[in-house]
Amino acid sequence: MAWLAERDPDGVAIIHEDESATRIALEQRSNRLARAYAELGVREGDLVTLALPNSIEFFAACLASWKLGATPQPISARLPELERRAIIELVDPALLVGAEVGAYGDRPTLAAGYSPPNALSDAPLPDRVSSNVRAMTSGGSTGRPKVIVDITPALCDPEVAENDMRPGGTTLVPGPLYHSGPFITAWQALLSGGHIVVLSRFDAALCLQLIERHRVDWVLFVPTMMQRIWRLPAEERECWDLSSLRVVMCSGAASPVWLKRAWIDWLGPERIHEAYGGSERIAGTRISGSEWLEHPGSVGKPSDSRKIRILDSDGNECPPGQIGELYMMPADGPGSTYRYIGAEPTVSADGWESLGDMGYLDKEGYLYLVDRKTDMIVSGGANVYPAEIEAALDAHPAVQSSAVIGLPDDDLGQRIHAIVEAQTALSDEELRAHLEQHLVRYKIPRSFEYVKQPLRDDAGKVRRSALREARLPSTRD
Repeated sequence: MAWLAERDPDGVAIIHEDESATRIALEQRSNRLARAYAELGVREGDLVTLALPNSIEFFAACLASWKLGATPQPISARLPELERRAIIELVDPALLVGAEVGAYGDRPTLAAGYSPPNALSDAPLPDRVSSNVRAMTSGGSTGRPKVIVDITPALCDPEVAENDMRPGGTTLVPGPLYHSGPFITAWQALLSGGHIVVLSRFDAALCLQLIERHRVDWVLFVPTMMQRIWRLPAEERECWDLSSLRVVMCSGAASPVWLKRAWIDWLGPERIHEAYGGSERIAGTRISGSEWLEHPGSVGKPSDSRKIRILDSDGNECPPGQIGELYMMPADGPGSTYRYIGAEPTVSADGWESLGDMGYLDKEGYLYLVDRKTDMIVSGGANVYPAEIEAALDAHPAVQSSAVIGLPDDDLGQRIHAIVEAQTALSDEELRAHLEQHLVRYKIPRSFEYVKQPLRDDAGKVRRSALREARLPSTRD
């Protein structure tokens, strides 16, 4: 950031709501913050937990941590206290930013909105490089916290734009910065000389307005965001000038076929891209819209010399088209990309790792995701994958979002239960008639539940295990 600020100090780095920060302002603010953090005991190699909302303050706090050779460890600012304390206990950070002083005993804390004393210098600090660029938190499918420490050093080349970004371009950041996708892409844009437009929370109509207003050329959406934009009235969705967009990247979950096709028809295949990969960076895939039209439903081929194979329950490699568990290998071999705090990796006998995803490869090596292994429902002896049913439910024009879980059933073992967030009133009969056009009969839910509250978080994630657990008492009555 110092390098960028020297060359264009007054260039706008971040826009967040009605506030903006130039490169030099961000550089100087983070220098003063770093000195404040150091006075509280932050040293090279430490973790700094950031419980901050999307804001300019968040980016300054990350920079301050890196300037000391420490590692930023973002968490949601809205985490329930029980979950937050579990993470703090697990991570044992040198500093917690975003909590009242004294809230965690003797642990050093700073409240959100903290401003360093004016006496602290904003001059550059000695160069230090964190050996771990970030440490992202995941509840996983179990709900138990784990931290994924990226063991890549915090280094980048400010003259090289990554991820098909344009040097000096404008990136929209609609997702929560405590998730890997928004965090990584925001910093890729910012540290290659671009400027970013950050939302506090996703808003479908506002995204389109901001793309036009700021001539955004790159954006990362999760499928839930794309669906909510698509559900806007056509006259509202189409009234904005989106001609500046070069890349619409979809990640976070496999995009339903109907939704991906709708966006390709709307904006053209050359703009629509999709990527798959975990925060662990063991392996990942990417696919362009043009490739997708030839392989509908695929998330692409492994990229950057990383490898993926599909194994059955006995550890045998699956032939093309057969569903199994995804096992991955990074380009530099096992253990070369991350380490866990609070969990152990799932490793095959020969060192390949699994993140618990199910899928299959076609004959050309394109990957198709099916679902999480832990979310699979066994009903009447058949394996049922919730994501397939959710994609069919979400294709109904009145459905805003859905989640499918398995509940205990004396006859079937598990019965398929659908939880539906709808824009307008729906009946079970209407949904069943819709699903009969998309699914075989045994995959159609036996029961439906209608809710008003969002089923997915700001990053488009749904924790099906928690939804199932919340509904188990009623099944025991």
